[in-house]
Amino acid sequence: MRNQIAAANWKMNLTYQEGEQLMNDIVKASIHLKGHQKAIFAVPFPYLMMAIGKTASMVNYAASAQNCYEKKSGAYTGEVSAEMLHSIGIKYCVLGHSERRAYFNESNLVLAEKIARCLESGITPIFCCGEPLDIREAGTQNSYVGAQLKESLFGFNAQQLQKMVIAYEPIWAIGTGKTATTEQAQEMHAYIRAELEKHYSHAVASDIPILYGGSVKAGNAKELFSCPDVDGGLVGGASLVAKDFIEIIKALK
Repeated sequence: MRNQIAAANWKMNLTYQEGEQLMNDIVKASIHLKGHQKAIFAVPFPYLMMAIGKTASMVNYAASAQNCYEKKSGAYTGEVSAEMLHSIGIKYCVLGHSERRAYFNESNLVLAEKIARCLESGITPIFCCGEPLDIREAGTQNSYVGAQLKESLFGFNAQQLQKMVIAYEPIWAIGTGKTATTEQAQEMHAYIRAELEKHYSHAVASDIPILYGGSVKAGNAKELFSCPDVDGGLVGGASLVAKDFIEIIKALK
């Protein structure tokens, strides 16, 4: 079975003390994850060592960065490289979140570079893709997401692709309280998997976890995760509430 993943994205929220308490509350729940299930915590850079420490003794729990820079090293004040993340034990990095694309003008080609840096450092990229409201309303979401996949992912070979996780985030459903219907989520996840099969193979496409990232909550996680091509969630607001994220982890297939 493909890996099933509950990934928390704290974004730019919580003080260190609040984050530590949240991690404590989740870890204390002692949720036993099966071999194919993972709980990942994408926390702000200053909290990475804390998150690593909290998850170190937990099976299939891990810390993740929310971003990295596209260059290996150099005079880039304020940036953090994939090599730096690897050196402290980070195994995952979220790339291409819609907020990074919108506020920091990250292009598909820049994201391809970031993916390359992560792979070189042994870090699993969690690559985000998805369409804004105007694209969804125009009915062109498939070609829009297809272009994101083509420009950011399809330059990598099959072995490299199999080291990645994809997260589909309908931008119109992030932080708006709107959620894609189960049918809409499954439809796009199936399209993404079909594109992977077209450019690689059935075996490769069947092996890649595709997460849903649009207002996943404790109340809808089980239904969303029950879709055949939805392999968990990239969770924003609900990941900041211990009892909610605990229920989301428990909803994994």
